[in-house]
This record gives sequence, C-alpha cells and structure tokens, in this order.
Amino acid sequence: MAHLLGAENVHLEFPTRVVFDSVTIGIDEGDRIGVVGRNGDGKSTLLALLAQRLEPDAGRVTHRRGVTIGYLDQRDILPEGMTVGQVVVGDLAEHEWAGDPKIRDVIGGLVSDIPWDETVDELSGGQRRRVALARLLVGDWDVLFLDEPTNHLDVEGIQWLAEHINRRWSSNQGGMVVVTHDRWFLDAVSTDTWEVHDGVVEPFEGGYAAYILQRVERDRQAASSEQRRQNLARKELAWLRRGAPARTSKPKFRIDAANALIDDVPPIRDTVALSQMATARLGKDVVDLIDAGVSFDGTMIIEDVEWRIAPGERTGILGPNGAGKSTLLNLVSGKLQPTSGRVKTGKTVQIAVLDQQLADLQQFAEDRVREVVARKKTSYVADGKEMTPSQLLERLGFTSEQLSTPVKDLSGGQKRRLQLMLILLDEPNVLILDEPTNDLDTDMLAAMEDLLDTWPGTLLVVSHDRYLLERVTDQQYAVLGGHLRHLPGGVDEYMRLRAAGTGGGTASAAAAASAGRPDTAGSGAVATASGPRPAGGPSAAPGLSGAERRVVEKEMSALDRRITKLGEDRKKRLEAFASHDQTDYEGLGRLQAELSALEAEVEQLEERWLEVAEQLGV
Repeated sequence: MAHLLGAENVHLEFPTRVVFDSVTIGIDEGDRIGVVGRNGDGKSTLLALLAQRLEPDAGRVTHRRGVTIGYLDQRDILPEGMTVGQVVVGDLAEHEWAGDPKIRDVIGGLVSDIPWDETVDELSGGQRRRVALARLLVGDWDVLFLDEPTNHLDVEGIQWLAEHINRRWSSNQGGMVVVTHDRWFLDAVSTDTWEVHDGVVEPFEGGYAAYILQRVERDRQAASSEQRRQNLARKELAWLRRGAPARTSKPKFRIDAANALIDDVPPIRDTVALSQMATARLGKDVVDLIDAGVSFDGTMIIEDVEWRIAPGERTGILGPNGAGKSTLLNLVSGKLQPTSGRVKTGKTVQIAVLDQQLADLQQFAEDRVREVVARKKTSYVADGKEMTPSQLLERLGFTSEQLSTPVKDLSGGQKRRLQLMLILLDEPNVLILDEPTNDLDTDMLAAMEDLLDTWPGTLLVVSHDRYLLERVTDQQYAVLGGHLRHLPGGVDEYMRLRAAGTGGGTASAAAAASAGRPDTAGSGAVATASGPRPAGGPSAAPGLSGAERRVVEKEMSALDRRITKLGEDRKKRLEAFASHDQTDYEGLGRLQAELSALEAEVEQLEERWLEVAEQLGV
C-alpha cells in the first residue's frame, strides 16, 4: 500500500519532560488507526506532529507530495458572525451542495437539527462541535486526524460517524488517525491501535479488543510491578469475550488464545452477593415512579412512567438529547416533583449524583487533595477489603505527588475521579452517574468500571459511551417520545428503534423545514446504513431465503468446530515444541513449519468465519 506520511526518529521535549524519544511510525493508504494512552502522555501532541502543526526538536516528519490533510482538534474554533450553512458548505450554491450525496449525508448525520441560518456564535458547545465536524467531513481529504471527535455526540451520532468513516474510502484508500476515549468507536473504526506511553508509540494490530488481548500478553511477560494493570486488562478482556455479543461476533484476534487467557477469570461481578448486600443496605423499597409525568408550561416532557427501581439494579438510560433523561433522573433523585402521578422513595435511600458540572468540588477549590480527603471517612470497603482514601485515590490513578495539588489545579479527569471518590466515601446506596466518562482516558475508565463492579448499591447511568453502558449495567431503558421503554435487546435495539423513527423521528424534518432547506436526515446515512431490522432477525440477513440461511448457518457451525479442533492441535504442537530437544535444530525446524502451516489454516478459516458472519448479520 502507498505511503502517505510518517515520522522518523522524532524527539520532542517540553520544559518538564520528554514527550517522545526516537519515535518512528508511518501511515499508509488504508490505515485506520486508533490512539490510546493515559491523559497527558502525548496523544494530541502526536497528531499535531504528524500533521506538521508542531515541529519536533529532532528527527523529521514527511508527507507524500500532494497529500491533503483534514484536522479536527478539541477547540472547535469557528469563524465569528458566520451562519451554520456558511461554515459547513462555504460559498457553494444550494443546488451544488444539495446535489452532492456526500454533503447531504454529513448534514443529515450531524447538523440536521441546527437552524441553517443561525450564527455559530449563538450555538451551544455540543452544536459547535457538530458544526466543526461537519465542516471537516464535507471536504475531500487523503488523511483525517480526529482529536476526540465523539465529544458531545449522542449514541446515534457516534454510530453515524463510525459508519461514515467506514464507507468514506475503499479499504485500500485514505488514512485516519483518531484519539478518543470511546472504546466502542475505536473498535468500530480501527484496524490498528497505537498506544502512547513513556515517550514511545507502541503499535498493535487490530482495534481496541485486539489491543487489550495483546496488551495482556505483553503485561503477562512484564515485571511484577505491572501486575495490577494486567489484572484490569484481563478482567476487561473477559467481559469483551463473554458479555458483549457485538464484539464476540467479530473476532479480530485468535479465538483460542483469548479463551485460554480468560479460562480462570471469574465473572466481572458477583451479582448474587451484590444483590444481597444491596438489599441489606436498602431494604426492598428503593424508588418507585408510579404513573409519573412532568410538564412545563403545558408541554408534556415525560408521562405515564411506571418504574419500580430494585435494590442492586444496574440500569443504563438512553435517549436523544432533549428527550427527558435529566428530567427522569431528577424525579428519581427528588430534585423535581412530578406534575402527575407520584414518586415513592424508600426510607433508607441515600442518593448521590455524579454530574457533569463538578459543582461539588467548587467549595474545595483552594484546598489540597489530601486536605479534602482527610475530612472524609478513613476507610472504604471494596472486594471485601478495607481501603484507605489514599489507596482508593491510587486505585483511581492519583500519584502521591498529586495529593499535595490544589483542587483548582487538577485536570478535568482528575477532578472527575476525585468527585467519584468523595461520593463513594459518603457511602450512598443509590448512585446516579451523568456522563461519567468526560475527561477520562481508556485506562482510567477501566479502573473506574472495576471499582463500580464491587459497589453494592443501585446504579443508574446516563451516558453516550456505549461501551460503558454495556460494561457496567445489566439492563437498559430508553426515554422515547416522553415514555420510558425497556430495551431487552440493549443498545442495538435502541438504535433500531431510532432508525425506524420511534420517539422524535420527525424532529429533524421540522428543524430542516424551519431552516429553509430539504430534510436530508431521512436520506442520510443514519436512516440507510442502520435502518430498521426485521423483528427477531439480524440486520444483514434479509437477502437470504430460509434454505440459504440454513446452509450458511451449517457452514458457520462447521467452521466453529474446525477452528476449535485446530486450536487443540496447536496447543499440543506448542507443548511438543517446548519439550523437544532444543539442540535438534532440524527437528525444531520441522515442528515450527508444521505449526506455521496450522496457524495459516486457522487464519484462513477465521477470515471465512467473518465473511459468513457478515452474511448472517451477526
């Protein structure tokens, strides 16, 4: 594949530390690269270097002649005084951009609900983000650099963006590098993963799930100081393989190797023990919403909500922006009283809310972290073990030096983690998380999820982070059309309902009409690429007849059996290789050749498995 750009022996220093040391990497046609790493390790700096927005202290960055680069940074700087339409399509006449299916797709997917003639100065932060992203995507670029593109996007917007990127170029054209904490998005778009850490960029083959597997193997061979990081990654891998059908259906790594790694990993949560503890702390009554409704100025926001929240319940709440999710949570927390029906709260209920505003920390702005911690309880119990606040902070990624930092000087992610720790030390028995992933990197998200796995209470989560919702909750509900609806099929069912127009499907049409332009949302990627699936059937299978489907399912079963059999053979050959006389080079060479042939066959079978899975829509 043709080379697009690269960095050779790049070295970069800031006054207090070395950011990159002798880094050599490249981007070729067809590369889709996700960048992960701890906050502050240089992910955004790497993008700026590769795009030649920042010069290295040593080494060089080269671009192929004529290569075009599109760049989305985190600042969303838009030209003042211009309208949304001027920013997105520039000086193009309406018949030009309206006749371009790619531009219509972008407008329908990102800005169909934003008035076309409104000035960008009047937009909210989330709207500005979507306008900036739309402006970038309507252009033709050889390489896209995307720095946190999913910020402020809801679940539908994130899925639309993933689908857009996957069909933007053919498989051997274009290049993309994305920095994001959204792990579902990384798995959906990435063919390779770069981990930025300790001044280096370490490449891994595959998306986020494949990266986790390879990192587990790397950590297994590392020093004992890496033991805790390995355990977190192993636990997350176990969930990836056992608990998320969307991932197990598209294995990007060796099935037998993954299963061998998680054979001795217990379930991520002991649901029976947690339920018993939650009932002991809460009793049988938590919060009951009985025919509850809320209206403002005669406009009904939510109505006829019947929801009896159980002790130990772990529920994710989905819904488009403005659907009433915050209203629903305010009813649960008691911040808002219903205008119809009633809300009944148990006598022992203690509710805590981790919100997006970090308002609870403002009173501690001038205090040092250790001073804030000292005012709280001296212990916290997790996994049956008693932990000090300092140990809890360490588990959430704080170093001993950061304990002396004033709260006002903490980063956004550090404030978020400190806020969570203070809430947990108060020992609530109902915890509401409102967009808890803001400002957290993937490692810190894994640490937070691991901590929540041991939390014995009722957990309600509102988040656009699909991975987090599926990871920490056991069931999902959606607020659609003012009603609360259970989603037995989880996030996938929610996406099907939204694609079919359930719950506010005419909003974009109304917005488009008021803006004086055609409604492109109905013909955009969201409607077509993720359109309604037949009830009880997969999305990609409508073209198969019953007989054809049975033939394909039979082939998949045969492939599964063959891959399993070869996995067992491979294990035996590895044992034979290890026990063979290490001085018998000829014999070792013969065993190695047999092992290589076996692995090549497994790879071919797995590729065919993926093709068959795509036919079935699994």
